[in-house]
Amino acid sequence: MKNFIDVNDETEAIIVSDADGLIIGGEKREDIDLEIVSVLSGIVNPILERIRDEFSFKKFGNASFDTDDHRLLFISVDEKITLSLVINNMASIDKYSPYAFFLAEKVAQILNASEDDNIQFILPHFDQSVHASQRLKHQVYQLRLESGGIYRFKFIIIGDHEVGKTSIVRRFVENKFTKDYRATIGLNILSHEFDAFGNKIALSLFDVGAQKYFKRFRKAYYLGAQAAFVVFDITNRESFENLDAWIEELNDFLEDDDLPITIIGNKADLEDKRVISSEEGSKKASYLSQKGTTRISYIETSALSGMNIEDAFVLISYHFIIRSREKEEERMKEALSKEIYSILNEKGKLSLTFIAENAFWSPGLQIFTEINQLGKYAKIKDSKDEKKYEYSNGLVLKNYLYDTFTISEEDDGVFCIFDARERKHVPPSWNEIVMKIIKTVRENKVVLIGIRISEDLVWSNLMEEMNVNEMLENKMVSLLFFKISGEYRLEIFDELNVMLSTIKG
Repeated sequence: MKNFIDVNDETEAIIVSDADGLIIGGEKREDIDLEIVSVLSGIVNPILERIRDEFSFKKFGNASFDTDDHRLLFISVDEKITLSLVINNMASIDKYSPYAFFLAEKVAQILNASEDDNIQFILPHFDQSVHASQRLKHQVYQLRLESGGIYRFKFIIIGDHEVGKTSIVRRFVENKFTKDYRATIGLNILSHEFDAFGNKIALSLFDVGAQKYFKRFRKAYYLGAQAAFVVFDITNRESFENLDAWIEELNDFLEDDDLPITIIGNKADLEDKRVISSEEGSKKASYLSQKGTTRISYIETSALSGMNIEDAFVLISYHFIIRSREKEEERMKEALSKEIYSILNEKGKLSLTFIAENAFWSPGLQIFTEINQLGKYAKIKDSKDEKKYEYSNGLVLKNYLYDTFTISEEDDGVFCIFDARERKHVPPSWNEIVMKIIKTVRENKVVLIGIRISEDLVWSNLMEEMNVNEMLENKMVSLLFFKISGEYRLEIFDELNVMLSTIKG
C-alpha cells in the first residue's frame, strides 16, 4: 500500500477492512492528517452496508462516494473484505479505477496466500497517452540492435470466468496449480523470463478480470499489448462461443489489425468431459483469422498437468517476433525508397554495385529488388558472374563476385560483404578486394564493407587486420565498415540507409 501511495499521487489514504468495519491494514500519505483516516474508518462500514442493500453490492463490484474535500472509492475484495481509498477530490474515478482494481487484486492475493506463495509487486503505469504502436516501434528497435539479449514483451490473457487464465499463468511462472478457484478482481500482473530462439524473453503477463462491470476499465490494461492469449474451457461450450466477443473487444480497444493472438483450449486433462474437439478449436482459430487480418493460432493446454503451457508462451513469442521483423522490414523498405527517390529527383540517376562471395547470397541486392515502391526492373544481364538491373526511374543495380567485379565511373556506391564466421583471421584476398574497390571507385563516392562474424570473434582484431588507412589517405572516399550478426537483414537495412544518406550528402 505504501508503494501504491508513492506511485499514485492522487491517493491520500488506503484502508482494508472486514464486514464488521474492523481495519485489517491501512496506509496514508505523510502529509495527511490521521483524523481523515479515522473519519473514513467510522463511515466505511455503514456506507458499504447501504450500498450492498440498495445496489446489490454483494460479492464483487465497486462504488464511489464524494465528500466536500475528498472522494472515497470502495472495491469489494471478496464477500467480507473491502478496499477503501481516500483520493483527491479532483481525481477522475474512471482514470483512477484501473490502478485501484490492480491494488484490490494484490490485496486479495496477500489475504489468500499460502506460506510458499510468491506474490509479485510490480506497479504498472497505465499511460493512456502512449499508443501501442509507439511501444511496438521501440521494442522492434531493441530487437534489431541486440543479439542474445533480453526482449521485453507485454502479453494479455483474457477470456471468460473459470476457464483457467490465472492457473495457466501460475503454472508457467511458478510451476504451481491451485485447485481453489478465486476470480481475478481486476488485474494481476506477473513477470517471467525464459529462453527461446537464442535469447532471453522477459514477459509482463497481464491476467485481466472478466467481470462485465469491469469492461470499461480493461482498455487501460490492453494498451501497449504486443500479443494476446484468449482462453476458453474445452468442457464449456459457452466459453468457446464467447471467443468472438473477446476478439472483437481486442480489436475495438487496441485498434491493431495484426496483433498476434493465440487461442488456448484449457483443461485438456478433462478429456472425458470435453465438449469442444481439437478440430473445432482449430477451425475456430482459422475462421477468426480469415475474418480479420490478425494471425490467430490454436493450442490446447492443461494448467493442472502443465501440458503445453510453456509451448503456448513460446508460440506466441515466436509469432510476435516474426510479425515485428516483417513490420520493421516494411518500414525500412519505405525509408530506403524515400532516400532513393530523393537522390533520383536531385541527380536523375543512382548506380550501386554489390560484391559478394557467391551468386546465391547477396542480401544487399536482394533487399533492393524486393522494394515494391521502386517499380518494376528489367534484367539487362543475368549470369553467374554478373547481374544487372535497370529501373525506368534511373536506378541501376549491379552484382558481381569477388574475382569478377568491375566498378564504373557511374557508380555512386559500392556494397561488399564478407563472411568471417568460420575464420579466425582476415585472408589476404579480402584486403586485396577492398584495396581494389578503393583504387577504382571515383572520389567522393561511398564504399560499404559488411563483415558477418560469430560471437567468439573480436571485432577490433578484424579491423586491425583490415588496415586500409594508407590507401584512404591518398583518396577521398567514404569507407564504412560494419559487423553483421544473426539478424543480418535488418542490420543491412540500416547500413544501406546510411550509404544512401552519405551519397545524398
